[in-house]
Amino acid sequence: MAFLLRTIAMTVDGREIVRDTRIEKPQISVGRSAERDIHLADLAVEPDHARIEQLDDRRILVRSVGTLGFTSDGRASQRSEIDSTSGAELGFGGHKITVGREGDAITLTVRRESALSDAAEEKDEAEVFSLKGKLPGKRPMAWLLLVAVLVAFLAVPIISFSLRPAKADPKTSHVVGDKAWSPGALSDAHHALEKNCTACHVKPFESVRDTSCKSCHADAHDHAPAARIADAREKPGIGGAFLQSVAHTFGKPGPGACVDCHREHDGAGRMAVTSQKFCADCHGTLKSRLPDTKLGDVSDFGTAHPEFQPLVAVKAGLPGGHPTFERISLASRPKDLTGLKFPHDLHLSKTNGVAKMARTLAGEQGYGDALACKDCHTPTADGARFLPVDMEKDCQACHSLAFDNIGGTVRTLRHGKPDQVVAEIRAFYRSTGPVAPLELGGLGRRRPGQYAQGQVYSAYFGAVPVRPARGEQAIATAFSAKGVCGECHSVSAPGANGAKGWQVVPVHQTSRYMEKGWFSHAAHKTEKCESCHNAPASSSASDLLLPDLKSCRTCHGGEGSNAKVATGCALCHNYHAEDGAPWLVKRKVAQGRFDTDRQHP
Repeated sequence: MAFLLRTIAMTVDGREIVRDTRIEKPQISVGRSAERDIHLADLAVEPDHARIEQLDDRRILVRSVGTLGFTSDGRASQRSEIDSTSGAELGFGGHKITVGREGDAITLTVRRESALSDAAEEKDEAEVFSLKGKLPGKRPMAWLLLVAVLVAFLAVPIISFSLRPAKADPKTSHVVGDKAWSPGALSDAHHALEKNCTACHVKPFESVRDTSCKSCHADAHDHAPAARIADAREKPGIGGAFLQSVAHTFGKPGPGACVDCHREHDGAGRMAVTSQKFCADCHGTLKSRLPDTKLGDVSDFGTAHPEFQPLVAVKAGLPGGHPTFERISLASRPKDLTGLKFPHDLHLSKTNGVAKMARTLAGEQGYGDALACKDCHTPTADGARFLPVDMEKDCQACHSLAFDNIGGTVRTLRHGKPDQVVAEIRAFYRSTGPVAPLELGGLGRRRPGQYAQGQVYSAYFGAVPVRPARGEQAIATAFSAKGVCGECHSVSAPGANGAKGWQVVPVHQTSRYMEKGWFSHAAHKTEKCESCHNAPASSSASDLLLPDLKSCRTCHGGEGSNAKVATGCALCHNYHAEDGAPWLVKRKVAQGRFDTDRQHP
């Protein structure tokens, strides 16, 4: 069973074009949809309108599928049975289908009749059911919308700004439509300026200038002298130079301006951290442009970073002076001459006399079974660094300077004042009457173990007869290598370095070794001290117990790395120079604002 589908179309000059298509199936579909067997491009026809089914070799059944019917020989119908030998004419919108027979096939001749108003096939569906026919064309509409945007978002704000009084309060006098110009909210640091645009944007159509930033951030020093920054920058290519010229044409300052790094209107919260690439653009190949620089090339903490160079004391200071400092790479295993004699391993031992003394004083001082780092080192309020170790607060529980008891009042030597120590001892030996032997730290009591007489931490002068002639001997004993002063400090005898009396080398306790980098202990509070500082193995106070680059890389990698902590440059380094930068020191000295006698590099 088959259908012969004959489609008749008309050319411009009135000729007919006939196309025959044989469909070998018992049922065919009629509708506006292109998937139908008989496709009628007519809005009066439903997408799936009807079915034509062969009942036998002569008869067909035409039935409507949707709500719209059809006409059969001029009569409206929803269902019609037709004998192909007799023939019939079906009407679907503006199309006629004539039913006939040729040979063994039932013929369906499709012809378009005259258009029926809006049902004509020339009427595009999108055009009929949209506003296309009611509006101007695309080009006029585009120009019309462009003018509307310029008026609403450019002309109106400019006119509103121009008409605003010169001394208008920015908090109460608003510019109409200016919110459309803002790319986003200000960061938390500048949130108070949210309604005061002119605080930063001084001139219309001009980028924020450095003068606006420095009106509040006056202490933000330059990264380096301007000439050095200019020489250090990698020269842009043709494309980069063109983009810079375009930016300058529209009022953008720089390169080197504040807005190069600090981007605003990125939303509430902290300002975005400067990316690693910004720093690496100069520092990745810095030596090739600044051969005289002392800085090593660096582009990534995990893969291309020089070894740390802490500032250490390479020469202890003379009494009344300061030590000599140098920046030395940890690869050279430098020593830090602090002026102290202090063995960490002895104090952190869990089995020696120090540990026994810690257990003895546990109830009084809160020590454990042995001394720990926290018993002597106190963090600052912010947890970033540690306060200098204080003799009276951190050491005197074990290293007592008591030497006499008068009516229940304990007399102690004055720590840090050698002249006063000498005077106190001389005064003690000038007293008359029987007096107990002078013993520091015990008032006659001798501590056991390591603290016994003759041991490392003997804390007394030894039994000396109470006679003024022996006072000088007691002073020499106190300042000797194993005396109460000499056991912790480097001491010079009278006459050394031109000094008239006993002198103690000044103690230097560094709170920040990495002056070009920032480190916070608070951020590492989950780690044990010994995981970074190998204090239990140190037998000398001059040992520099700093973790090296390899140690830090066990957790930290470069920006975007898979390390535990992806670390960009800005995490440790501050772009703006600190007050101690050499060119700033020279500037302050020239202006008479720097005391060279009280500060060291």
